[in-house]
Amino acid sequence: MSVVSKGLENVIIKVTNLTFIDGEKGILRYRGYNIEDLVNYGTYEETIYLMLYGKLPTKKELNDLREKLNEEYEVPQEVLDSIYLMPRDADAIGLLEVGTAALASIDKNFKWKENDKEKAISIIAKMATLVSNVYRRKEGNKPRIPEPSDSFAKSFLLASLAREPTAEEINAMDKALILYTDHEVPASTTAALVAASTLSDMYSSLTAALAALKGPLHGGAAEEAFKQFVEIGDPNRVEMWFNDKIINQKNRLMGFGHRVYKTYDPRAKIFKELASTLIERNSEAKKYFEIAQKLEELGIKQFSSKEIYPNTDFYSGIVFFALGFPVYMFTALFALSRTLGWLAHIIEYVEEQHRLIRPRALYVGPEHQEYVPIDRR
Repeated sequence: MSVVSKGLENVIIKVTNLTFIDGEKGILRYRGYNIEDLVNYGTYEETIYLMLYGKLPTKKELNDLREKLNEEYEVPQEVLDSIYLMPRDADAIGLLEVGTAALASIDKNFKWKENDKEKAISIIAKMATLVSNVYRRKEGNKPRIPEPSDSFAKSFLLASLAREPTAEEINAMDKALILYTDHEVPASTTAALVAASTLSDMYSSLTAALAALKGPLHGGAAEEAFKQFVEIGDPNRVEMWFNDKIINQKNRLMGFGHRVYKTYDPRAKIFKELASTLIERNSEAKKYFEIAQKLEELGIKQFSSKEIYPNTDFYSGIVFFALGFPVYMFTALFALSRTLGWLAHIIEYVEEQHRLIRPRALYVGPEHQEYVPIDRR
């Protein structure tokens, strides 16, 4: 008898050398390196090289990668126009889908296995341009292309915020990019793999990933978690809100729980540390951080016995908010980082283990029925 795995839980669809997760012990590694070490000692550019080429870069390899990124921020004018022709109040991920699909329609000569990794680097740079211009469009600002610099995070922040980011802000953005780089095969990565398995192009595969990421149970979770803090509004209201909304009304505590982790998400710990370093110059962010801390204490007390703890989305929104981004951009910032993971997975799949992904469904409908003409029904 066929067994249906709802949500494809525990169904293995590929083998990978990219990301290892031990949900019981709270371990996350990219190509064998602990996430804590990559965040504390490395840069996002090093992570790009690691994920695409399988090793940490030498100084020359890292400089070459940075040079390539700096060369690839430009996008065709038609791509920018596709974003700026849309309404300002359009959804940020919807705008990002438009821009990514526009790139797919323009690059007509895409072929798999021909400089896949170099193409991925180009797309990562162009995604920074798209995300920054999604933000600029929604804020009513004119288009802007990221300028070359010694840091991907710096170039992105400069283009987005149109001000000189502090060293602390660049560092926080860089670490956030590393933290959200990859997480094995969640919904968005699976969507990208399904598209890539048909040998569709990389841009279209990313558009499929973006469509999956958009949902509040995936990429939108950071936005939903942060909205809780805004709704609470004051650290003194946390316990009252928790008892009313979570205990009595049995609403879900957003930013808590994970399909894989049965303990504290290691990324959440780092995001919490990042948030604590950014809030001192932002009183509103500091208030939300205090609310989050109190809410975390109540949540752990209530749910830890069920192996439900904070996940990466609980504190990441406070980091993005403290950097100057509104809540509507949180999922797009997630997408900027996860682009690397999506690309690394689809390259690994198509180059090493390609097979069209075509699952089956278990039919439980009626047996054969005789067709009755309409005049006899």
